[in-house]
Amino acid sequence: MQQPVDDSDPDGRTRRWREQRWLVDSLIAEHGPEFDQPRSLIFSAPAGFEALAEFQGITPRIRKFADMHREYAAAARRRESKAWAFAVERRDVAARESFFIAAQLWACARWPRLAIDALHREYTARLNECYAQYARLAPHAIEKVDIPFEPAPLPAWLHRPRGEAPAGGWPVVVYLPGMDNNKEQMVAMYGERMLERGVAVLAIDGPGQCEAIVRGIPVTASNHADAALAVLAWLESRPGLDAARIGVRGVSFGSYFCLQWAAALGERCAGVVASYVAHEPALRTLFESASPTFKVRFMMMAGIPDESAFDAFIAQFDPVPWAGRISAPVLIQAGEEDELSPLRFTERVFEAIRSPRELVVYEGHKHVLRGGGAVAAGENPDTQFADWLLDRLQGRPPVTRRRMIRLNGEAVLKPL
Repeated sequence: MQQPVDDSDPDGRTRRWREQRWLVDSLIAEHGPEFDQPRSLIFSAPAGFEALAEFQGITPRIRKFADMHREYAAAARRRESKAWAFAVERRDVAARESFFIAAQLWACARWPRLAIDALHREYTARLNECYAQYARLAPHAIEKVDIPFEPAPLPAWLHRPRGEAPAGGWPVVVYLPGMDNNKEQMVAMYGERMLERGVAVLAIDGPGQCEAIVRGIPVTASNHADAALAVLAWLESRPGLDAARIGVRGVSFGSYFCLQWAAALGERCAGVVASYVAHEPALRTLFESASPTFKVRFMMMAGIPDESAFDAFIAQFDPVPWAGRISAPVLIQAGEEDELSPLRFTERVFEAIRSPRELVVYEGHKHVLRGGGAVAAGENPDTQFADWLLDRLQGRPPVTRRRMIRLNGEAVLKPL
C-alpha cells in the first residue's frame, strides 16, 4: 500500500540523485535556482513586478541545492513580516500583495524538501496562512474548500469573479498544477484570465500534489480520475456555480492528469486544456534524463521510497488509453523542443483523441511556454487557452486542427 514518504534520507532514494547531486550543485552555482526551469519567472509572474525583483534578489545567494529552501524561507519570513506590518496599519492593498508574494516564496522554500518532514510541513502551514490572509483581502471572493475524498479531503481554493453570479451560476474551470508548482501559484493576483472572462476557478492540489500529499493522499495510476468525480459531486452541491459548464486546465504533469479528468467527467466536461506537456509513457525522459530531482519528487508524491518499486509503478502511466476515452473538446499547447516530454508522444495523444481537438506547437520552445520567441511574437498561450475555454463554456463549436506558431508569430496550419 502506498504511504506518504517521510523517510529521513531522500538523498539516497534514487541512483541518479546519489550520483548526480554534485552536478546539480554545479549547475546551481552557475545558474542559480533556474538550473532546470525559469523558477523565478514562474512564481513571480502571478504576483507582478515587485515579486520579480524579490525573486531576482534571492538568486545570487543560492549556490547549491541545500541553499534553496533556506534562502527562500528567509525571504518569505521577511515578506510575511512586511505584510503583517501593513495589516496592522490597515493598509489592506499593500498587505494583500505582500501576503501573496510571501505565499509564493513559501512555496519555493517547500519545493526542495523532498520528504514530508517537519520543515516541509512548516513551510506548507506558513504558505497556507499567508494565502488565507491574501484571500481575506483579495479584490475577488476566494474561499478555502475541502473536497470530500479518501483517505483525506482534497485541498482547493475557489475563486469567484467580481459581481453578482449570473442566473444558473458561474461556469467553473478547474486548474491542475504539475509537480513543481501548486494551486496558490495557478491564479494570478490581478488580471486572472478566466476570472476576467466571468468564469470561476477551482485551483486544486490533486492526489500526490503539494498540500494533498502532506495530508497523506498519494498519487496512483488512476486516482486523478477519482478526484474528478469527487469534484463534480462537490460542484453539484454548491449554489452559485454552474456544474453543467465545467472546464479543466492542466499544466506540466497536470497535462497528463487533466486527460484522466476529462475521461472521467465524460460529457460533463465542456473542454480540457493540456499545457506544457508530459505525455511520454512511463515518463522516461522526465525521470531518467532530465534533472534527477523530478524522480525523487514523484516518488514522494506516490509514497514509494524504493526505486525499483517506483519503476514498476510508473510503467503503468500511459496517456493514450485515457485520451481515447475523452468525449470533450481538447486543446493541447506544447513546445516544439520540449526537453521533458518529446513532442512525438504528444502527437500520439492527439491522434488517439476522437473528440474535436486542437494541437498548438510553439516553434523552438521548450517545456515552459514563457519568454520570447514564438510565445512573444505569436498568440500568448494563456490568452489562447482562456478564450478557447470560454468558447467551449459558451457552447461555441470547436475546430479540429493542428497549428505551428512560428518564431515570427505567424500561425501555420499543419496537416491533420
